[in-house]
Amino acid sequence: MSSNGGDVVPHHRVAVIGAGFSGLGAAIRMREAGIDDFVVLERAEEVGGTWWANTYPGCQCDVASHLYSFSFMPNPDWSRGYSEQPEILEYLRRCADRGGVRPNLRLGCEVLAATWQEADQRWLIETSSGTLTADVLVAAQGGLSEPKVPDFPGLESFAGSVFHSAAWDHEVDLRGKRVAVIGTGASAIQVVPNIQPQVARLDVFQRTPPWIVPHNDRPIGRFKRFLYRVFPPAQKLARAGIYMSREPLVLGLVHRPRLLRFVERMAKRHMYSQVPDRELRRRLLPDYRIGCKRILPSNNWYPALMKDNVELVSDGVAEVRPEGIVDGAGNLHELDAIVMATGFKVMDIPIADRVRGRDGTLAEAWRDGMQAYLGTTVSGFPNLFMLVGPNTGLGHNSIVYMIESQLNYLIDGLRVIDRHRLASVEVRPETQRAFNQDLQRRLQGSVWNSGGCASWYLDAQGCNRTLWPGQTWTFRRLTRRFDPQAYRVTVSDRREANASTSSSVVSQEHISRTMPVGSSQT
Repeated sequence: MSSNGGDVVPHHRVAVIGAGFSGLGAAIRMREAGIDDFVVLERAEEVGGTWWANTYPGCQCDVASHLYSFSFMPNPDWSRGYSEQPEILEYLRRCADRGGVRPNLRLGCEVLAATWQEADQRWLIETSSGTLTADVLVAAQGGLSEPKVPDFPGLESFAGSVFHSAAWDHEVDLRGKRVAVIGTGASAIQVVPNIQPQVARLDVFQRTPPWIVPHNDRPIGRFKRFLYRVFPPAQKLARAGIYMSREPLVLGLVHRPRLLRFVERMAKRHMYSQVPDRELRRRLLPDYRIGCKRILPSNNWYPALMKDNVELVSDGVAEVRPEGIVDGAGNLHELDAIVMATGFKVMDIPIADRVRGRDGTLAEAWRDGMQAYLGTTVSGFPNLFMLVGPNTGLGHNSIVYMIESQLNYLIDGLRVIDRHRLASVEVRPETQRAFNQDLQRRLQGSVWNSGGCASWYLDAQGCNRTLWPGQTWTFRRLTRRFDPQAYRVTVSDRREANASTSSSVVSQEHISRTMPVGSSQT
């Protein structure tokens, strides 16, 4: 414990921000590793992260259920090949219960600021529920946690209802209403077919058409679910098969974009078979290489656009008036409601302004672009571990696989810190710099960088700060063990909570002599 103005401030070994997939995974893995002194700070009223927040009609994962779940907590009872939001949320709730981490959760507790205290070698964390300190901070808020709402001229003047797909207003009854959906990304292609039968008129505002491929989602039969329950290796085999079927896509996405031509042909055939209108096909056909933006699976997107009460608007939004939207061609679309399916703040995540390291905030450190070492640690921010950090996203496989890889690194890092009585670990700036230079070099020829589109994968300078440029198993290998030689560390003589910390910088030679060395990343 520490004192501040006479009030006792709670102290924990580890504080985790967020209770979505990554935050819950960290909590469960820490519990399994025998680390009990941790707290999970979640601003929402329940676990689930993006799967708690996103409740829009048709919300569904586009990664197969058996792969979009923890390998250490399989669910044999998935009802569909691609799970819908309520089932994923229920799965995460069960994970929290089965993992025994409910007592460690602080729900309805938003992190307002987290500041590294150099003298005490710990984090001071201010939340909506009070202040606490922690030796280690785990930022597990995810990249898809803060909705992005474009600043359209006149938006505040609109007389109807306006809400983001990630904050769906269920109090608004859309039946018989004139509705606009702005955006044609992953959320929109699920929202539009689900609300189209209910509304009087639906205007879909498209900036850039997406590549759509057939969706092979189907119910999982009762026999298969029974088999997975009584014979778990069968589910492991199914999971492995899904993983292996998706992994080869990285060859085209990163190394040889021309290899994706067969996927592009499949997408075109899919569109031609569902859209007989040649003029509409012209407007729906992307002018960039497939894979440059996220490839989206859907069997009902194109049929929904063909309905008589739906209009595809390709002229953009010029302004919003009280009665509706004026498009770029000057046409007024009279509306009762506007749904923003406009994505998330990925490059300017709000938490970056709230986390302050030795020399400033994450936002300041990332002024020239987000970067981290292994997407996990950041120079200038001792004892900070990020989950789903910069360049850990994927265009072909399951992010849960990447999260589990980072969890291996986190847990081993905590073991190293405990074993060697370390007060702090901080990735060396030269290590981080070399890692990111190599990473950006490998991204240059990828379809994400060279495919001819503007996407949320790229920052304002056109630099890819989002995706991992390689096979997922190479990331798993790199994060298998914490590599202390990549870090500047300080050793504490005493780690009792009430004791003053006496620290000294440990030399590289000492690290080499006394610590187990993982694979070198420098």
